[in-house]
Amino acid sequence: MELSKPAAAPTADAGLRASDADRDRIAGILREALAEGRLDAEEHAERIDGVYRAKTMGELEPLISDLPAAQDAAGTRPAAGAAYGPEPAAGPEDARLVGVFGAAVRAGRWRVPGRLTAVSVFGSVEIDLTEAIFTQQHVRIHATAVFGSVDIRVPENVTLRGSGSGVLGSFEIRTDESEDPAAPVITVGGFAVLGSVEAKPKRGKWVRDLHSMLRERRRRHLGH
Repeated sequence: MELSKPAAAPTADAGLRASDADRDRIAGILREALAEGRLDAEEHAERIDGVYRAKTMGELEPLISDLPAAQDAAGTRPAAGAAYGPEPAAGPEDARLVGVFGAAVRAGRWRVPGRLTAVSVFGSVEIDLTEAIFTQQHVRIHATAVFGSVDIRVPENVTLRGSGSGVLGSFEIRTDESEDPAAPVITVGGFAVLGSVEAKPKRGKWVRDLHSMLRERRRRHLGH
């Protein structure tokens, strides 16, 4: 099927070669448009295919010319949301959050390690991954709630898996499988005793730069 593109006036930069960062920026605008209902799934798929086949800025611009965010495409400001970042050369592989007769919160822009442990005893723990930077694809969270609560929020376009047990309490994981092979995979396990553990997506929050991360992993695998 031939890709249909909205008309766009040529710009002085139309002949410039597009970089990976340019393609990822346009893809981020298209993902936002899909989330807002401006594009349907078929239109989004067609345009994303066009993004990663484009060789020049002139081929990228028509893909977003009918969207409100088109003016931002020429800038360097990334789309809001969670992101992949380069793996640190050194640093902790796991992290612990403990709420005992109090609250522990991890949210905002932070690097997520491969393993997280959350313990709540007569308190609460909140883990918000919707603005986080994923330094690796697989993240494992072990949650324990005793007369307390552990709440985990993730972006909509990740894979969320897990299971646990509740003893006079609740352990609820809203499992989902992402269609994108580059998406983070978050696995939650543990138990709740007279408390609650809940993990679910936060509506409107998306991980960006999935495709660039996938390309980077392929380069590493091929030894480039």
